[in-house]
Amino acid sequence: MKLVLGLGDTGLSIARFLSKQQVAYRLADSRTQPPFLSDYLAEFTDSEPVLGDWTQDLLVEVDEVFISPGIAQTQNIVIWAREKGIPVTSDIELFSRYVNAPVIGITGSNGKSTVTQLLGEMIANEDKKVAIGGNIGKPALDCLDDTIEYYVLELSSYQLDYTQNLNLLTGVVLNITPDHLDRYNGFNQYIDSKLSLYQYCQHLVVNIDESLVPKKESAKHFGADMPKQPTDFGTVTCHGSCYFLKGDDVLMYVGDMQLIGEHNITNVLAALALGDQIGLSTNSMVESIKAFKGLDHRLEWVVKKQGVDYYNDSKATNVISTIKALNALIDQHENIVLIAGGIAKQEDYTPLFDLIDKDVVSVVLIGQSAQTLGVGIKKSIVSYADSMDEAVSLASSMINDGVVLLSPACASFDMFDNFEARGEAFKQAIAG
Repeated sequence: MKLVLGLGDTGLSIARFLSKQQVAYRLADSRTQPPFLSDYLAEFTDSEPVLGDWTQDLLVEVDEVFISPGIAQTQNIVIWAREKGIPVTSDIELFSRYVNAPVIGITGSNGKSTVTQLLGEMIANEDKKVAIGGNIGKPALDCLDDTIEYYVLELSSYQLDYTQNLNLLTGVVLNITPDHLDRYNGFNQYIDSKLSLYQYCQHLVVNIDESLVPKKESAKHFGADMPKQPTDFGTVTCHGSCYFLKGDDVLMYVGDMQLIGEHNITNVLAALALGDQIGLSTNSMVESIKAFKGLDHRLEWVVKKQGVDYYNDSKATNVISTIKALNALIDQHENIVLIAGGIAKQEDYTPLFDLIDKDVVSVVLIGQSAQTLGVGIKKSIVSYADSMDEAVSLASSMINDGVVLLSPACASFDMFDNFEARGEAFKQAIAG
């Protein structure tokens, strides 16, 4: 008997997969009204989930627990299972037992969704069947298909925490900055979680500019400067123009890509290195980069209204992400109004406050941590809003030309189901 914990996207996909394999399981969620309850009951009419507080009875006759990544290792049910010697496993590890095509794994504090999607589009551009999933889009198990030639998985630290066996052809840890520290016993534990991806890779791709990632001679490297090896990727600036390089070879002018910001230069370099590692042609990858418009809610240009450009960066749930978004726009615009706030994470917001005071005209703060964040901003004009509609209205009234940027630097769960819902609310408020 298997125990599936959590009735969200992941839990539903695990239940669906186990049913298909005719493996007996029970499903439990500590919430009485989990988000996918109606979907589950409609699909599995003869299986009632166990809802409400965890009890040790859930583990009776259970030989393996499949767990949703949102459930922390400090939860009683996880502790009880491990005390009984019952393996607690991710859907990613279950996926790895059945997959029969090469898998590429991508993790990092920031940028992993963009790199995952871009690499997937690079593979598809060579007429290869690719599945993109994991922590983005479809759960990994829903991606399984015998016709797929490559799987590109975004992997969160939470998913890696519950994974002990995984076979990756190649993979990358893009970067590591303080995040999710409420879930870990300090930053070092979070670092270890991210770096664990490399132990599953046959071939490593390494960001040479990330000091927390160990450098290995056998790895393929990428970084902001000129490559040191002919097989590595980097950039060069000549007469004020920046170009992507492989070794000494110029691949394309950075300005020809639709993405903006230095962080996206790094993301493109990572995708190039991964694609090269699996044998994609350089010309095909360059075509994909030029065509790639980016992902929703990641520094997404929404519209220009009455001289003001609106950008949706709702995915920015930590300090570093918002700093990168601001830096990308500061180079192009003098006037910026920032909408930020939500549930602040256990990280240092001082660098963000300093940047705001230096380069941001006004800030509109929303959510649970609004007042706390407002105290840290000393020079810029600070206003407060109770809803996204009010925040957009206030921000729009503060500026005649320039940018209104939603880049919260906080989690969304105080006001919205997720960052996607927050971004959609922002776009709807603009359309208003």
